[in-house]
Amino acid sequence: MVLSVLLLAGFMVSVDFSILNVALPDTGAGVGMAVADFPWITAAYMLPSAGFALLFGRVADLFGRRRLFMTGMVVLAVASFLGGLATSAEMLLTARALQGLATALALPAAMSLLTTTFAEGAVRERALGINGALLSGGFTVGALVGGTLVSLLSWRAAFWINIPVAVLVLVCTPLVISESRVPQRVALDLPGAVTVSGGLLAVIYAVVEKSLLAAVIGVLLLAAFWAIELRASAPLAPLRILGRPTVKWGNYAGLVVFAMETGMIFLMTLYLQNVLAFSPLATGLIFGIPGLAAVAAGVIAGRVIGRFGVRKVLTVAMLVQAVATFPLMFLGVNRAALAILVPALFIGFFGHVASIVAYTVTGTSGLPDEEQGLATGLTSMTQQVAISIGIPILSAIAATQELELTGIHLALGLNVAVTVGSAGLVWVGLRRRDIPAAVGLQINDEGKEFVG
Repeated sequence: MVLSVLLLAGFMVSVDFSILNVALPDTGAGVGMAVADFPWITAAYMLPSAGFALLFGRVADLFGRRRLFMTGMVVLAVASFLGGLATSAEMLLTARALQGLATALALPAAMSLLTTTFAEGAVRERALGINGALLSGGFTVGALVGGTLVSLLSWRAAFWINIPVAVLVLVCTPLVISESRVPQRVALDLPGAVTVSGGLLAVIYAVVEKSLLAAVIGVLLLAAFWAIELRASAPLAPLRILGRPTVKWGNYAGLVVFAMETGMIFLMTLYLQNVLAFSPLATGLIFGIPGLAAVAAGVIAGRVIGRFGVRKVLTVAMLVQAVATFPLMFLGVNRAALAILVPALFIGFFGHVASIVAYTVTGTSGLPDEEQGLATGLTSMTQQVAISIGIPILSAIAATQELELTGIHLALGLNVAVTVGSAGLVWVGLRRRDIPAAVGLQINDEGKEFVG
């Protein structure tokens, strides 16, 4: 029952994000926004969801995970109601920002409730595998049904569909989930919270808007955060945790696989619609069918991690994602290219979903329950930051070429190179000798439990 409630919330957030992407043109036009400002409908959501995930993950540890989770669901319901009533760009963007804030509140808390409910090992790995499968399924279902929903009703339905689900989660949560223990002395590192959140917001804004000033401000704030954490008596994110190989390399892998896959999907959307002249509905089907099939990867990954270990599963899954992207570099202007594209999407999505499960298991392993909010806040932050920067980076690379198809090929080549190189770094970084031994349950280089 606990798993069902938590997975329902994650599935809803995933579906909502995907539906809003499909409904973006109608939504922007419905409130009178200029076409050039449409990307801000997504950016308004991504900035707070990425910028505050780490902070709220730690707040969940200190003040109660169930409390933060339910607060996030309340904010999401209110934001969705406001978005459905939006009559101006300002009202719409406010609703989207509140939805992003709700995601930052709810997802790290939900993930830490999941990881503390199920003991580290095979059971947790399977639970995280199901979670990864449903997140992938939610994104795909949203893309498939979004166009139909918006066509039959209106873009406002993309907001209002969240409300009954959020209410259901709020009713069920107190019945099946107990509140987490909180430390006797609750201390929040306010300077660390301000600098890390401000730094992340500035860096993401810099990537989205290509602002050098914002980039400089973001780097300076993140440097200040690091200095503060070195001296703080109760740091927001203890550097001993950030420096753990599992946390460091798990989140690095997550950043790469999410950023590169998000960028690839965007580039292939341009290819299908601008080069091959497919309709948005046909494009959704081309992505959706392989996406639904790849849901099985989450369940499979949760099982094979227990047999082969996170190190092998994570690096192999990253390589599968890269290998499936490689043939896309040679797609031409003929629709016969679908014979290459569709099988590549099947294989690539499978590797991508397996990577998500493996990086989540890696990034949350070997830590006590009282620090799981921080660990899941980091993995959630990594996901949201990667989704925010993947499209701007790869699209900027593609834009350097005069011909659109040539630019797409170039950006995909970089995608493959970065993913393959990162898989090698993760393989080396997760070696056993780099993981500090301590008394108690640990995770060795194969992802299996041992007593150190």
